[in-house]
Amino acid sequence: MAINVKVNGATRSVNAEPDAPLLYVLRNDLELNGAKYGCGVSQCGACTVLIDGVATRSCVTPLSRVGQSEVTTLEGLGTLAKLHPLQQAFIDEQAAQCGYCTNGMIMAAKALLDRNPRPTEAQVRAGLADHLCRCGSHNRIVRAVLRAAQTNGRI
Repeated sequence: MAINVKVNGATRSVNAEPDAPLLYVLRNDLELNGAKYGCGVSQCGACTVLIDGVATRSCVTPLSRVGQSEVTTLEGLGTLAKLHPLQQAFIDEQAAQCGYCTNGMIMAAKALLDRNPRPTEAQVRAGLADHLCRCGSHNRIVRAVLRAAQTNGRI
């Protein structure tokens, strides 16, 4: 069944069932591989995308729930020529070890900074608390989010 979905500012048609997980559609049909399959049950956050600016676990979100909403993936934040301030901050702070959680952390941080452009360290930690990082990069991730919050540009 052909379904239209608005992703990263463009409407795309995909041949998928309405109950297909958004994560599968993004990765398999649209070849957007930023969101990762981690746990498949909304526990780890590796699959996080933004739906109308709200951090959402795409592994448990059926395509039918997206409707006319705007989906933003990691690929929709910046370009190789002009990284988003969060992407640059993660690089500057070396906020990845294995990097598997990075997509979810950046997307959750984007939603947080859109709601609260100048969070405290405690607010950043609380905003990322339900995202798992097994290799111990949390302190660098928090520093990266705080660094991005200090940028003069729009997050």
